Amino acid sequence: MAAVSDVRHVLVLPDRDAAEEVAETLGEWFPIDEEPRLVRDALAGEDDAEDAQWLVVLRDEGRRLDPGELDEFAARWEGWREEP
Repeated sequence: MAAVSDVRHVLVLPDRDAAEEVAETLGEWFPIDEEPRLVRDALAGEDDAEDAQWLVVLRDEGRRLDPGELDEFAARWEGWREEP
């Protein structure tokens, strides 16, 4: 039996509004099977929301999503795709 790959893409966004909009729009641009997760990533010791980055995490077990296209997509909101 072949092992199921747990491929994930992480898009880094500058704020919560951008992350929420990206998460809502992803399904219109890409064939995703499940809703992306939003994660707040604050620097160590930083509680201020302005100092946090927001991550949009999406699974791509079938490896159907092109990393370059995801990076271009995130750039529309001043974000980027984190390299694994």
